[in-house]
Amino acid sequence: MISVLPKKGHLLIAEPSTLGDISFNRSIILLAEHNEEGSVGFIINKPLDYTIHDLVPEIKANFSVYNGGPVEQDNLYFIHNIPDIIPNSVEIANGIYWGGDFNVTLDLINEGKITKKNIRFFLGYSGWEAHQLENELKENAWIVTENNLKAKLLAKPVQQFWKEKMKEQGGEYILFSNAPSDPMLN
Repeated sequence: MISVLPKKGHLLIAEPSTLGDISFNRSIILLAEHNEEGSVGFIINKPLDYTIHDLVPEIKANFSVYNGGPVEQDNLYFIHNIPDIIPNSVEIANGIYWGGDFNVTLDLINEGKITKKNIRFFLGYSGWEAHQLENELKENAWIVTENNLKAKLLAKPVQQFWKEKMKEQGGEYILFSNAPSDPMLN
């Protein structure tokens, strides 16, 4: 049974049942869009071994780039909390925005006006067709929660984020929070 219905701005926390799922094991996804046509989100706790400078040499910053999900991994996306200086941003919810004018963003980063606490870059995104996410929720693949951190989500250290969210759920989830990421290594 789905306890909280997903909506734009919510977090999807991968259930422990996704252990072994290469894309979503221990993932936390920010839903950037959710409607009758489908859903789009970004995995916010899976940094890659790249910086934004590695991918866009014109950007003189070493901000981490994250694996946003398995769809269109050759495209770069970003979310941020500074719509007042990045034109054409689209609000997700709770003071977090998606995209905007990339050239302005590049200049603002190079001028030191955007820090890594303001923005997060992703290769790819997580996507679901109409009703696909609801079906996964019925199969207990995800826990849906509010984003209680609001715009501060971007400054949240990611190393233990999934574990913290599991502990917040209580009960048997506390046990899973302490399990190794790969049970075969236990």
